[in-house]
Amino acid sequence: MAVIAGNWKMHMTPRETEAFFAALDLTEVVAHNEFIIFPPVASLAVAAACGARDPRIQLGIQNMHWEEQGAFTGETSGQIAVEAGASFALIGHSERRHVFGETDAQVALKVVAARRDGLIPVICVGETLEERRAGRVDEVILRQLAAAVQALKGGEGRFLVAYEPVWAIGTGETATPEDAAAAHATLRAELESTLGIAAALRTPLLYGGSVNPANAADLLAAAEVDGVLVGGASLDAVSFTGIAAAGAG
Repeated sequence: MAVIAGNWKMHMTPRETEAFFAALDLTEVVAHNEFIIFPPVASLAVAAACGARDPRIQLGIQNMHWEEQGAFTGETSGQIAVEAGASFALIGHSERRHVFGETDAQVALKVVAARRDGLIPVICVGETLEERRAGRVDEVILRQLAAAVQALKGGEGRFLVAYEPVWAIGTGETATPEDAAAAHATLRAELESTLGIAAALRTPLLYGGSVNPANAADLLAAAEVDGVLVGGASLDAVSFTGIAAAGAG
């Protein structure tokens, strides 16, 4: 099974969301694949209504606050997201970390909150270009993962990890399948060491970073790559379907 996830970021109005789902046709795609869309908050309920036509399509929130409620203007709680139709929570995306200053400690709080509120965490990790050139890939992604894993210890339930090298997000640059496989092997080994082999093997590891219909098949065929987290190419129904088809093997 491949996990094909689309992060719409700050794109797709409710009207555009309706048009996307009207054009999306996954009937020829392998039934056991899993599809997750992360729309902006204002389009989440519309996506839930439209996505209900295909039970394979699940929805998530792009970010959440760790408190259940309160005076946090502009934030969204897990409970609000769940009632709007979300089943997943994207946590620690590189833009949250590098644009909004989100820390590893805050990522851990959000992981705990997602579990508390019944959301499946999709934990994002990834290095900058400078960190890659300095040979610090493993150091960075293991540090980011460690904070989240500590928050997961002792609990039960599913989670996913997305490796998204910062230098490959929205730049047109893509890690090679070998780069992705190496990072994913590091992450899998760490999960096995900290949570046990059973948890490590059942945790999907996704690659994110300029994924498109042309490179999706090669990335999905790489060792330890269980799916993809797609950015810009997920905004077009035909493009997203092409990526989904690449995961049908």
